[in-house]
Amino acid sequence: MSIRHGLLALLERGPRYGARLRTEFESLTGSTWPLNVGQVYTTLSRLERDGMVVQEEADEAGHDLYAITDGGRAELRSWFETPVDRTHPPRDELAIKLAMAVGAPGVDIGEVIQSQRHHSLKAMQDYTRLKAQALADGPSGREEIAWLLVVEQLIFQAEAEVRWLDHCESRLAHLAQSAGGESRAPAGLPDVPGRVSSPAVGPRS
Repeated sequence: MSIRHGLLALLERGPRYGARLRTEFESLTGSTWPLNVGQVYTTLSRLERDGMVVQEEADEAGHDLYAITDGGRAELRSWFETPVDRTHPPRDELAIKLAMAVGAPGVDIGEVIQSQRHHSLKAMQDYTRLKAQALADGPSGREEIAWLLVVEQLIFQAEAEVRWLDHCESRLAHLAQSAGGESRAPAGLPDVPGRVSSPAVGPRS
């Protein structure tokens, strides 16, 4: 998550102080990725060091204001125009966990998958309820629309994770049955490759 670019995007709308930047960032993202003030000011200090923001005179309430520079605007434009790099994906704890669970003594990988699927399905259902509530409230402002986009991304992400877990389970069951001509899969895995698709969790529209 690029906090620095998020702060630059907010500063392009006008000078702001740290606490206000945190509030606006969390409001636009529905507090999905909460920030603390220390994190905001640390990022502002680095942006100031890099010539992307400057500190202005304090406002009437004594808050130290920060403003974006031309260099900051150029950096922000480049960020908006450049696709997010997927050639070096971040480490995924779930993928690492399943990779380590394969063949690990005393670990039932089927149970690991089932437990994660239950958690991911619940998250998907919770996000879908949040989306339904947002649509019922009639999103019209910038913050409401921004949050709707974020929560829909979370829904698709959770759905993709559930589908991947189904695939992992079927893949492992197939390999287990193929190896040595075994007729049954290991404990915790289905006897027959493939699963019934995950239950629907709500409208996408």
